[in-house]
Amino acid sequence: MIIRQLDEVRTVDWGNGTSRRFLLASDRMGYTLTDTIVRPGTKSRLAYRRHLEACYCIAGRGEVVDSDGNSHLIEPGTMYALDQHDPHFLIAAPGRELRLVCVFTPALQGDEVHDLDSAEFSHY
Repeated sequence: MIIRQLDEVRTVDWGNGTSRRFLLASDRMGYTLTDTIVRPGTKSRLAYRRHLEACYCIAGRGEVVDSDGNSHLIEPGTMYALDQHDPHFLIAAPGRELRLVCVFTPALQGDEVHDLDSAEFSHY
């Protein structure tokens, strides 16, 4: 059994926020669980080539925009899953942090960060 408190997990500045990584590849669960904070007013161009991700919003507000330009509101109680390695924009509304509980498969090593200065979609 694995039990961790927030102050015991690896915290990583992933580019436009903070990812608190509760489970990593070294835990041998096959997936990563994170508590992710997205800074207010930020826009992140993301695509996971090697991972699938599901996110559940527990605080704040924002949107996820797919590569066709379709925008989907994110607010507490909303889940979105990137089941096709979907390129997307994650946009946090101004004024308040967007907080997501996320699951990645396969599991992250733990030190991954995004290159948000690139013209391409950032990926792990």
